[in-house]
Amino acid sequence: MARSHLTLAALATAAVADLDVTRASRHGSETGGDFDSALVVGRAGEHCIVRVPRSQRAEAQQSADLVALRALSAGVRGRLSFDVPLYRGQAPIGRTRGIVYDVVPGEHLSLSRLTDGSDLPTALGRAVAAIHSLPTSFVTDAGLTSHTPFEAMRSSAALVDRAASTRLLPAALLERWEAAIQDSVLWQFQPTVVNGSLDAGSVLVLGDTVSGVLGWHDLQVGDPARDLAWLLGAPTPRAVDDAFEAYNTARGTSDHQLRHRATLYRELDLAKWLLHGTATKNTSVVDDAVEMMTKLVDSLPGDRRAGIGSGSTAALDVDGVEDLLEATERRHV
Repeated sequence: MARSHLTLAALATAAVADLDVTRASRHGSETGGDFDSALVVGRAGEHCIVRVPRSQRAEAQQSADLVALRALSAGVRGRLSFDVPLYRGQAPIGRTRGIVYDVVPGEHLSLSRLTDGSDLPTALGRAVAAIHSLPTSFVTDAGLTSHTPFEAMRSSAALVDRAASTRLLPAALLERWEAAIQDSVLWQFQPTVVNGSLDAGSVLVLGDTVSGVLGWHDLQVGDPARDLAWLLGAPTPRAVDDAFEAYNTARGTSDHQLRHRATLYRELDLAKWLLHGTATKNTSVVDDAVEMMTKLVDSLPGDRRAGIGSGSTAALDVDGVEDLLEATERRHV
């Protein structure tokens, strides 16, 4: 049973000294998702979010997020053009704990807003570039993960092998993904600071500006293409081009394979969704994944030899991306 917003408000007062809650309301999903959450307002005008995990997986994610937020010092945050949640306090509840954060202003980004003529794609490209321009030392000093290009390639290969073992992976995708993984040129990149789980649901916007980024539990040093893959779901090719052009301009990158790797990661999200469905024995998730993989195969160029690393950046169309994002949101809210 979901905890009430009044219970969570009481927990917030225990977690944060001098927080005198005057108003509380439900935040997020009441019946699904991984967290019980509430928005609380203090007498001094504080606006905070209190979250309690509903599962061990959610608890592990919240703990990792807290480590990352603590690593993001004031000096590091000062290099960013947007806000990051600020940890306020914690308190035990049952066998777990509730964490209180300051509210980051803005509304969750909808991919449908990334249209031709909008300034949002450019703002997003610059925001991601700002993350990737942070010094790697603060990540390694916090004991967080660092991945070399070889490790990124090996991780992708293991994911494809696991998906293939289900016998539900279309042969055309297996061939396409294996060819990309075996392309040594594709994996020549300089590891950078990456959010690691960035998607539309992580981004908060005010008008055509990025106001905040949430969800830092996968903060690491790794492949910058991971944080850019979701941008391939923009509704129009021009919006995608604008986002990548703004990113490349802001970073001055010479990584010519960046977009190709982003395409691979975007497509591999389908493999992850398939594996989630098989692991949980959820036939509807498996069917979703198989249907989206079939759509992807149908959308590929007639000459399947034009693979990811040789000029083709075909990925999910916007409908397929939105289907995947909606399914992922049902799992993580």
